[in-house]
This record gives sequence, structure tokens and C-alpha cells, in this order.
Amino acid sequence: MPPSAKPAKQGKDTATPAAHDHKGHRDRVRQRFLKVGGDAFEYYELLEMVLFLAIPFKDTKPLAKALLREFGSFSAVFSASHARLSKFPGLSPSSAANLKVIQSVAARFGREGIDKQKPILSSWQELIDYCRSAMAFENVEQFRILFLDKKNRLIADEVQQVGTVDHTPVYPREVMRRTLELSASALILVHNHPSGDPSPSAADVRMTRDIADIARQLGITLHDHIIIGRSGHASLRALKLI
Repeated sequence: MPPSAKPAKQGKDTATPAAHDHKGHRDRVRQRFLKVGGDAFEYYELLEMVLFLAIPFKDTKPLAKALLREFGSFSAVFSASHARLSKFPGLSPSSAANLKVIQSVAARFGREGIDKQKPILSSWQELIDYCRSAMAFENVEQFRILFLDKKNRLIADEVQQVGTVDHTPVYPREVMRRTLELSASALILVHNHPSGDPSPSAADVRMTRDIADIARQLGITLHDHIIIGRSGHASLRALKLI
């Protein structure tokens, strides 16, 4: 190097052409998002933007599309376990953790839609949306209970049991014990079917009727038992099974 020559400065101005290209692409995507909103975006585009936050200086569109192919849907990507996401090519454990954080934020946002100051039965679609976001893509069964007061306002929302891929042990007397502890006047039962099909099984119906019978004796109302699946939901009350 000649004595008068100086090393090139490192920094934004000396970024590689690829880095400049990614930055320009991300800026254009963000501006489009701000202009037209997320409803105008394809799922892979929204996921690509989420990955912007976790993976700098890299084209995340191919990764977004690969994740959707692997897991089958936008919601399923976020609901996948951290362990499984971390093993996916192109995702580090920290990037996978960021996806799980976003899932938790979405679930919390949905839960706030269930206003404790108004009757939960008047927010039925918000309840279904919340339960789907929280449970539809879980790999094992969860059994949760919504405890309500005399005006059908939410007292508590608790996951009572976590089971296997196709079974959750539920003990009606334990359900009633917790109901009495909270001084609840009514209940809504909710559980998921990891298979995706929300159709109630014979065991689901028996368990629900057992809880309904004990609740009736104690003056407690069982409004419904909702089963959440990837393809939708089923209400045992609407199906006239309770």
C-alpha cells in the first residue's frame, strides 16, 4: 500500500451490495405495510416482516416460505415448540424464542378482548378467537376452565390439566372444588383436539355430563363445553349434547 493511502472506513457506507439490497427491500416492505396495512399482505410477507426483527442482514422471504411449508399455516409456525423451531434450518434458538414471544403477545392481546367488566356471553366471538389463538395448534391436549360470576363476567381463566396428544385426565370433583374456591356461579369448559378435528368424542360427552350433574346439585351453571381444533370449534351446547 502506498504510504499516502488510507484504509477504507468501515461502516454503513462500506456495507456490501447484498446488505444494501436487503435494507432497501426491508424499507420498501415496511413502507408498503404502513401504507396498506397487514390485511393486504400474504401470510409469508407478514412472517417475513416478523423475521426482520430476529434476523438482520439476511433475506428472510425464503425462510418465511419454508416455515409455512413445514408447519402448514401461519398460526402453526408460532405455536410450534421452541425446540422444534430451533432445529429448523436458518432459525437460531434466539430467533425461535422471538417467535414464541410474539405468540404470547398475540394470546395476551386476544385475552384482553374478553373484558372482565362485561358478560362473557356477549363476547362470544372474541372468546372463540382467544381460545383458538391460545390452544388450536398445541401438540397436546389442554383442559381449561373459564370461571364466571352471577353476571357471567370472567373471574378467572385457568388451564386445569395438560395431557397427551389425544387425552387429558379431568376429574369433575376437582373442577367443582376449584369452582367453589373462586365462588364462581357458572363455568365454560374448553379443551383442544391436537388432531385438528373438533368433533366431541364419547369420553368428552361423558365427562361434560358428569361435571354438569355435579354442578347442578351445587347450583352452578355449566354454560358450555367448547372443543377447539385447527379446522374450527364445536359447542356441546349447540350440538344438544348437554
